[in-house]
Amino acid sequence: MQQELFIHPDPFILESGTIFQNLRLAYTTYGIMNEEQTNIIWIFHALTANSNPHEWWPEMIGEGRVFDPARDFIICVNMPGSCYGSSSPLDVNPATGTPYYHDFPFFTIRDMARSYRLLQKQLGIRKIKIGIGGSTGGQQLLEWAVQDPALFEYIIPLATNAVHSPWGKAFNASQRFAIEADQTWQNKRPDAGLKGMEVARGIALLSYRNATAYNKTQSEHSDDQLEAFRSESYQRYQGTKLAARFNAFSYYALSKSMDSHNLGRGRGGAIKALEQIGAKTLALALEGDLLFPPEEQEFLAAHIPGGIEKLIRSDYGHDGFLLEFEQISEAIKRFTTRHAEGVAIK
Repeated sequence: MQQELFIHPDPFILESGTIFQNLRLAYTTYGIMNEEQTNIIWIFHALTANSNPHEWWPEMIGEGRVFDPARDFIICVNMPGSCYGSSSPLDVNPATGTPYYHDFPFFTIRDMARSYRLLQKQLGIRKIKIGIGGSTGGQQLLEWAVQDPALFEYIIPLATNAVHSPWGKAFNASQRFAIEADQTWQNKRPDAGLKGMEVARGIALLSYRNATAYNKTQSEHSDDQLEAFRSESYQRYQGTKLAARFNAFSYYALSKSMDSHNLGRGRGGAIKALEQIGAKTLALALEGDLLFPPEEQEFLAAHIPGGIEKLIRSDYGHDGFLLEFEQISEAIKRFTTRHAEGVAIK
């Protein structure tokens, strides 16, 4: 494993027209790129993760796993706006000499994909065997696959969509409202809005899981319980846990980035955009996913030429993309192997 930084030497013009200086991308690689560039796996992380997928997807990466550094060259980039090495709201604004904080420029999902293309060029990558990402990671993958239809041999968008839905945007807006309600949010300091972010995380969890998941994992052990329920403590714990490793500025910014996702913007609609994708596509859906319901992955498969959709059985809703590694690994192996062998995919 190797962690590195890419710093773009030229101004980067965002979709909004804002000129961003000193674009920085933190990225992690595993394994060695072969001379033919036939072993490159590009992984896209979700909202609050980092560029080290072995930490948050350990069952998918490693010796004997579906992505094996002994065979594959694996790369993952920390998305701009995050707090794990890439350009972020806590960076110093060169125009003012002070941290950006609330004034960090708005990166759309499209901007993120364009920034990754700069790194791709720097690394001399001409072809990517597999691109895979879940949730907002899948949004970035799809956007890039539209921008460069011939780059990926396979793409595996997982629990994601072509356009972020009004339902998803409402969840994100409610989380931002929670941050805004924190009286410290307007302070220009790294810990501003953290209590609000803890509440925001609790809101998010209700979309990441579902009633089945909570009933399975958070039910009381006694019929005599009157207060301090397990589900309540779980919500509080998860908020506190995130506040120990993240900041409200990045959380706020990245939720807006997710809301910006619309493959059809400026392209005549999402269907026309999806029809441009040239990669062999497996859209993986999660049973009981409230945030990115299976019909959104069905839409991807229906409009990407040759695309197919597979439902992953899970009691964990959207979070299943991080937990159902056996089913996901098997689906990836079957999909890529059958294509390589010329077997019809159903």
